[in-house]
Amino acid sequence: MFQLGPLTNTPLRYGWVTMILHWSMAIGITGMFCLGWWMVDLDYYDAWYQRGPNLHRSLGVVMMLLWLARLGWRWASVQPVMAGDRLQTRLASTLHWAFYVLIPLLGMSGYLITTADGRGVAVFDWFTIPASLTGFDNQEDLAGEIHWYLALCIIGGACLHSLAALKHEFIDRDGTLSKMLGRKVPNTKNVNPTEDE
Repeated sequence: MFQLGPLTNTPLRYGWVTMILHWSMAIGITGMFCLGWWMVDLDYYDAWYQRGPNLHRSLGVVMMLLWLARLGWRWASVQPVMAGDRLQTRLASTLHWAFYVLIPLLGMSGYLITTADGRGVAVFDWFTIPASLTGFDNQEDLAGEIHWYLALCIIGGACLHSLAALKHEFIDRDGTLSKMLGRKVPNTKNVNPTEDE
């Protein structure tokens, strides 16, 4: 573990790198879900019929890069102590690790939808990720179903995560949300330093 001042985490607060990665992914995943839900009903003649999916795919690749950065930073940095009893900390830890598993599965299923016909994934006209897994029976439809249910699981988990953070901040008043907003929390009562986030 290393320390770079306000960029890195401490036992009492998150550093700027963690906060930027966290909030970028939170906004990105929510935006991607809304865009995906909206674009499936677009008419062929709508100006966004091609633009929407192209943006969704490109942002999906960006989100995967953010996921890799978040995972690497997670392993390289100290984690602030978690508030709550052992059950709460275990549930929180399980949900966090579920995100780390579900997000790349979501990205892979999106990749399989796009590349089902053998075309690669164009990312903002910067570069193209070539198709590598193609030709499966009903690949696009099956991957699409999986993609949808994974997205629902992630959004559902994000809602639970948000509600838990609000509960900790405004009912338990233990500063959980404050730590992710960059504020130092001097009162560490009801924290469980043995569980990591």
